[in-house]
Amino acid sequence: MSKPLKQLPDEPDYNNDDEPEIEQPALSVSDPMRNFLPSSFGQQDISRDMDEIYAKARRIPLPPPKPSKKPSDKDSDSDSDSDDDDDSDDGEGELPLSHSLELKSHSKAVTSVSLDPSGTRVATASHDCCLKLYDFPSMSMDHLHAFRSLEPTGSHHVHSATFSQLDSGQSILVVSATPQAKVYTRDGHESIEFVKGDMYLRDMHNTKGHVAEISAGVWHPTDLNLCATASADSTIRIWDVNSRRQHKEIMVHKSKAKGGRSRMCCLAWASPQEGGKTMLASVALDGSLVVYGGNGPFSRPAMEVQNAHEPETWTGAIQFSSDGRLLATRGQDQTIKLWDTRKLKRPLAARTSFPTPHHLETSLLFSANNTTLLVGDSLGNLHILSAARLESTETHAISSSPIISLTHHQRINQLLLGTAHGTVHILFSPTSSQRGAKTVLAAPLRKRHIDDDPTYTTDAAAISGDAILVPSQQSTNKRKIQDIRKPAMPAITPWGKSQPDQEHIRKNIALSSMRDEDPREALLKYADKAEKDPMFTGVWKKNQPTTIYAKVEDEEEEEGEKEREKKKRRW
Repeated sequence: MSKPLKQLPDEPDYNNDDEPEIEQPALSVSDPMRNFLPSSFGQQDISRDMDEIYAKARRIPLPPPKPSKKPSDKDSDSDSDSDDDDDSDDGEGELPLSHSLELKSHSKAVTSVSLDPSGTRVATASHDCCLKLYDFPSMSMDHLHAFRSLEPTGSHHVHSATFSQLDSGQSILVVSATPQAKVYTRDGHESIEFVKGDMYLRDMHNTKGHVAEISAGVWHPTDLNLCATASADSTIRIWDVNSRRQHKEIMVHKSKAKGGRSRMCCLAWASPQEGGKTMLASVALDGSLVVYGGNGPFSRPAMEVQNAHEPETWTGAIQFSSDGRLLATRGQDQTIKLWDTRKLKRPLAARTSFPTPHHLETSLLFSANNTTLLVGDSLGNLHILSAARLESTETHAISSSPIISLTHHQRINQLLLGTAHGTVHILFSPTSSQRGAKTVLAAPLRKRHIDDDPTYTTDAAAISGDAILVPSQQSTNKRKIQDIRKPAMPAITPWGKSQPDQEHIRKNIALSSMRDEDPREALLKYADKAEKDPMFTGVWKKNQPTTIYAKVEDEEEEEGEKEREKKKRRW
């Protein structure tokens, strides 16, 4: 056993079990240097004042405070009534309209806004030919950007991008201004592209796909493998995602207009809830409202209304109620109509002269209890209409540009609106809404890096390699003292010497320089050598006879010319 070391007289006692004292800096409490000193070690949680953040995001101002009343017996008996009044004074009501968050997503009109069933991802489509995907958990107030932006069909408008509600939002149906619809994954990768039909066939039943631009597309409400598309070729087709080479069913609209065809403007598929039946409804450009049975037959519509809207005007919005009993339509004829699917001869209610944007895509949405309709107008206002008479019960100013698209997610209780200026407004409530925009507001701000500033970075791909001068490769053709009066020649670049293709041919292809030589001069170079040292006729060099030409007199030449002229005359 080793003996413990002896402690020196001036050495502190380290064997003492008491906690060591940490020396504090000799700074006053008000000294600003204390802000730069750490208060503790390890990872620290940055606390944020959510009340202040919600106050900045509030869209509707707070109501004025009520005058205080003295407590009495009557007031104590009605505590529950007062609580209900306080809840109603927040200005939130059934829909989350009190707070707003704005996403500047596109450069043109946002034609479609869709959320997955969980409410974490958002897909937006626009007239700028882009499809953008947002993920709420990965966003913050200083990073309101999409995690993926793509162009599904190049330079064609994107009419809609809709999440499937049956497979947890794993598929997105993308409809653009082309004859072929596509299906993307939730991460933005293309998985399916449906076939295009033969445009030279007159009978649409013989075509395998659309032959004209697709205007709308929806998913089947109960079958995750089926979807439907409406096109300008006067057809509605049902597709199976497992069979992309041909449609499953086709519905041909026989118009009474000239030519027997009419463009299909919009499309809606009713879910069979509360004992109802599946129905597929659309409005044609000739004003006809057609309703097909969701399970067939598809040879003719189950119900049809002629001149439901003004002919030759676009009807951009159609929506079923959750129970499938009501059907609402909205068109460019400035009208909104409500129909009863059990008796589709006349509309239950109609509203005329409603300000409608000039875009083909318009918004129309039923509330959760089917008692109201949500509609956006061309002035940027959101109208809440009563389903009985289509009268505006509430009007909220949302944006300065027309509202094009509209959707409401019941699970997170948030309202998303797309405008004509390319912005997306997310309306929420701090009390009744969940996740979504609240997750973005509560997320900590990202740490800024110097590389995040584009003014300090340079895109090297945009710089040509010839523009970069390396010190070791600088031109040696410096101006001499004796040539000081001569103007300086520009630097010789590879483009100044020759074309890159020509240089490649000269170096890699043998005898390519013969193109620039005169063949006669090239052969005459070897005339003397062939005469002195023949390579192929050296055997007959000694016994080769000399060539002797016959001498022709002048008279014979004249006679020969006369005979030639006689032969020409005979012919």
